[in-house]
Amino acid sequence: MRVDYGIGKSSEDYLETMIMLQEENKVVRSVDIATHLGVTKPSVSNAMKRLREEGYIDMDRSGKITLTPKGLEIAEKTYRKHKLLTEVFIKLGVDPKTAEEDACRIEHDISDETFNALCEHIEL
Repeated sequence: MRVDYGIGKSSEDYLETMIMLQEENKVVRSVDIATHLGVTKPSVSNAMKRLREEGYIDMDRSGKITLTPKGLEIAEKTYRKHKLLTEVFIKLGVDPKTAEEDACRIEHDISDETFNALCEHIEL
C-alpha cells in the first residue's frame, strides 16, 4: 500500500527537489527550485508558503529553505524511489532521459509493497 502523506504529487516534487539541491549546493533557495523544476518564481513562492504552513519546510529571513523532519521523511522516500527506478529502467535499456522522466511519474504512485518487492529482487 502506498503511504499517503496527504500532499499532492507537486508538493512531493518540491520536497524531492529540495533534497536534491541540498545534496548539490547545501543551501536551497526559491530561485534554485524554480530553475531546477522549470517553473516560475511566483509558483515556487506559493508552494513554499503552503509547505511552510503545513510544517514541511522552514525558511529563514535570508530565504534559505530547510526541510523539517516531516518534510525530510517525504523527500528522502520520494528521492530514493526516483533514483532506484531510474537505475532499473536504465539497466533495462531505457534511454537515461526517458528513464528519468518515467521514474519521476511512477515514484508518486508506486505502492510501498511493490517498491519494497522491487528492491528485494533487483541487483544494481
